Amino acid sequence: MEGHDAMTALPDDGRLVAHPPPRRVRLFALPPTSSDYTVEDWLKLPETGERIELIDGSFVVSPMPAYAHALCAGRLRQILVEAAPEAFEVVETGNLKVGEDGLITDIVVGRAETMLTDATMLAAADTVCVVEVVSPGKGSRRRDYEVKPPKYAAAGIPVFIRVELQGDDAPRVEVFNLSSQGYELVAEGKAGNVLSLDQPFPVSFDPAVLTGPRSTAQN
Repeated sequence: MEGHDAMTALPDDGRLVAHPPPRRVRLFALPPTSSDYTVEDWLKLPETGERIELIDGSFVVSPMPAYAHALCAGRLRQILVEAAPEAFEVVETGNLKVGEDGLITDIVVGRAETMLTDATMLAAADTVCVVEVVSPGKGSRRRDYEVKPPKYAAAGIPVFIRVELQGDDAPRVEVFNLSSQGYELVAEGKAGNVLSLDQPFPVSFDPAVLTGPRSTAQN
């Protein structure tokens, strides 16, 4: 090697091309409005890596979930996928149009004929079940216990499942079916007890498999 040129890390060497510096977070301005934001405004938001929902005309930003939350959602999705008939599909973090709101649920079970298209949002009419895994924090807990369930019920979504990861009996799974009075608790299970559901399709599992080491969960 001659001189200092052979030791440089200029783009010609390929190093900065192969290992570019991290990009800065891209900020964006909300579209101006003299009234509430709409679902159309919500769908136009750029990707930021955050969970942004439209609730009662305002945008609500939530941080990315903790790993325990994400693992729980992933494991429960897999259980539902294995039990689901071909007429349904199951995904995580799906966009839902719920009345005038744009909500993002942890798991959504919907009609396959719609979900297999290039749609970016699922209507409540094509949704048969939503799952919320409760995150720590007053705001998150309020949304999963007080704000979202009535909205899902009013939109006519037949089944709502809530997973609680906090407390002595966690993980605890509550299953609600839609009635004329809103959601009614029809089943509840905690770690060590098999929980069996009839809706949206038959499935049974021990909530213990949703948390902890994978080897323990599979035994």
